[in-house]
Formats: sequence, C-alpha cells, structure tokens
Amino acid sequence: MADSILRWGVMSTANIGRAAVNPAIQASSNGTLVAVASRDATRAADFASLHGIPRHHGSYEALLEDPDVDAVYIPLPNSMHRDWTIRAAQAGKHILCEKPLALSASECLEMQAAAGENNVRLMEAFMYRFHPRTQRVIEMVREGVIGDIRAIRSAFTFRLTRPDNIRLDAGLGGGALMDVGCYCVNVSRTIAGTEPVEVQAFARWADSGVDDQLTGVLRFDDDLTAHFDCSLTTERCEMFEVGGTAGHLRIPGAFLPGTADASIHEHRGRNGETEHVVPGADEYLLMVEHFADAVLSGGALHYGAEEAAANMRTIEALYASARDGGRPVTL
Repeated sequence: MADSILRWGVMSTANIGRAAVNPAIQASSNGTLVAVASRDATRAADFASLHGIPRHHGSYEALLEDPDVDAVYIPLPNSMHRDWTIRAAQAGKHILCEKPLALSASECLEMQAAAGENNVRLMEAFMYRFHPRTQRVIEMVREGVIGDIRAIRSAFTFRLTRPDNIRLDAGLGGGALMDVGCYCVNVSRTIAGTEPVEVQAFARWADSGVDDQLTGVLRFDDDLTAHFDCSLTTERCEMFEVGGTAGHLRIPGAFLPGTADASIHEHRGRNGETEHVVPGADEYLLMVEHFADAVLSGGALHYGAEEAAANMRTIEALYASARDGGRPVTL
C-alpha cells in the first residue's frame, strides 16, 4: 500500500459503483481508485476514460492480478459475490462487497474464512449504517429517549419498470427481500440490538420466481416486534420508525438521504413533535474511508462478515416462511 493510501480496483462497471461508491473512493482522504475491470475490454476502457480511472482490465482475473491494487469493491450480482470474494481473498486483496454479502449465511461464513486464511479484510457495503443520523438514532434508543422500545416499522419499496432487470432474475439472487428488504431486516436487528427468535413472511411471487413484494415480521425477546414491507412493484417509500413506551422516532429517507441535512422526528403524543437535524454527510464516503482506515491501521471494522451472516440467517428464515404460506419459523 503506497504512502498509506489504499489503492482500489472496482470489479464491474455496475451503476451503483458509477453513481455512488466509485466517486466516494475518488473523493476519500485515504484511498485512490486505480483500476476498473469488466468482462468486456472495450466497456472497461470507455468507463475508465469517462470517469478518470487510470487503468482498465478486460477481465476480473486481470484486476486480481494487478499488483498495484490493494482492495477491490465488488458490485456484481448477488449470485457472484461468494466466488469472486473468495478469489479476491486468495489473490491477497481486501474486499468491500455489495449487500447482501452472499446468498446464505453459510456462504458469508465461507467468505469470512477465506478472508481470514489470506489475512485480508472483508466488509459488506451497507452504507446507511455510517450516516451520522443512523448513529444518532441508535444513541437515542440506547439512551432511553423514547423509553423501552416495543415496535420497529420499516419500508423500502420502489417500482421496477423493466422486466429484464437483474433484480427479477432468480438465478442472480434477485427479489425484493434480497435487494431492498435486506435493509429493513438489518435496521430492525440493529435497533433491537439482538437477534429475532421467530419470523413470519408473506410474499407475492413474480413469474420469474422471485418475490416482487414481501411483508415480514420479526419477533424478538422482551415483547419487541419489527414489521417491514419491501417491494419492486410499488412507488418509492423509504423509512423506519421506532416506537417506545414514552414516544416514537420517525426517520424519512432512511437509507438514501443524500448529502443534505437529515431529520429525526421525535413524537410524544399530544405533546407534539421535535425535529432533530443532523448535518448532511456522504454515507458512501464515510463507509469507504472507514474500510480503508481499518485496512491501513489494522483497526477493527465496525461490521464484520459475522454480522452479514446473521442478517442472511434471518432472510433465509423469512423466505422459508413465505414459501410455506406464512408459517412462523423459529430461529
């Protein structure tokens, strides 16, 4: 790693990289984007030229062989995360991989083992966790600002209009729960501070075999439940709420608030509402800088592959329930 700067390569020209993560790496104080790879050499070259990336590779293998790349960002389809993460680890590259980290908890643990065996770091790219508003909500809950929490409600929905979108491809690990519902599961588990003991889900199945709508319930100990909706068929809704014995918090634009100031709405019944404003931040920038800092300093990652495996364990149980007509599934 040159001059304590993490040198990144990006595996694919996917839109999430182009629009969000790649610019964050380029703007970061402790990283630089040195290469991009695509299975189409012309596409890689055009992408590198357009976005000011010094080098390009016509295969993912070539990127992993590049000695000037310390870490890779993997925004490939979900079904490809496991194999390319393991190959990257074996090549000695640190890995930031898009969410969900894998198709199952067992795959997450395989990836973790590969990273450990090759002395590299691995993290799932759930960027919303790095936004200071998310951190402030967690602090308020832990401080008892709204009393004992009893309910968590969340939603992440948007409407797909192209039938060839990879989110509708079962073979690529598509589906509403895998694409956006995973955020709802993650924020529910994070706010609860523990793992659910039982889940239940109801889904609508697209012709392609994926869930294009899913409603889920997570039951935790201590009388806490979480309810969420995720969908690829309804207009955009992105929020979560935390209900407590003394009040509740509502967080709009919960996962993609942009860089403007972000609000937390604290409600106390007839006593009205208090708006807490958190200064704007680029959550993608904060994520890549945290990852690079952990690699460069040898410090701890806030979120390891074990956390990703726990999220996938809940998602797997939700799918088992949905495929069985909503039968409750114990974890």
